[in-house]
Amino acid sequence: MELHPDVIALAPLLGTWAGVGRGVYPTIDGFDFADGWEFTTTGKPFVSFVQRTKTPDGLPLHTEAGYLRCPSPGVVEIVCALPMGQTELGTGSVAIEGGTLTVRTDADVQVTPSAKQVDRITRRFVLTGETLTYEMSMAAVGLPLTHHLSSELHRVP
Repeated sequence: MELHPDVIALAPLLGTWAGVGRGVYPTIDGFDFADGWEFTTTGKPFVSFVQRTKTPDGLPLHTEAGYLRCPSPGVVEIVCALPMGQTELGTGSVAIEGGTLTVRTDADVQVTPSAKQVDRITRRFVLTGETLTYEMSMAAVGLPLTHHLSSELHRVP
């Protein structure tokens, strides 16, 4: 499948990634998790993604799905749905420097009436060689933007 020219900068992310991570937030106990991401394309001007996390012993924790778009060089947009009642819409940057791809997003969050209040989510993906690191911060439940998740992933052949 041919890659749409608008998302060529995101091409290094395409594929399946797996690794381990750590979650923290002031309102919860810290936790370890298995992290998995899949980035795909249909040839349209976006990259789809799905994240699935599990406990270290294999029980499901979290999943989310969304899209990354690049409306102009160096700019990325994120649209993401979280199953606990939040949606994320935002912008950011994409850059490749010295063989390292960095994607950053900063998004406002909308919530359903019964969902936990989340106001903002920032994400950072850094791909160097075959190692993808991921960091996510959020402003939620009355707290300011605070680090929440980090993981290190490797491409699944």
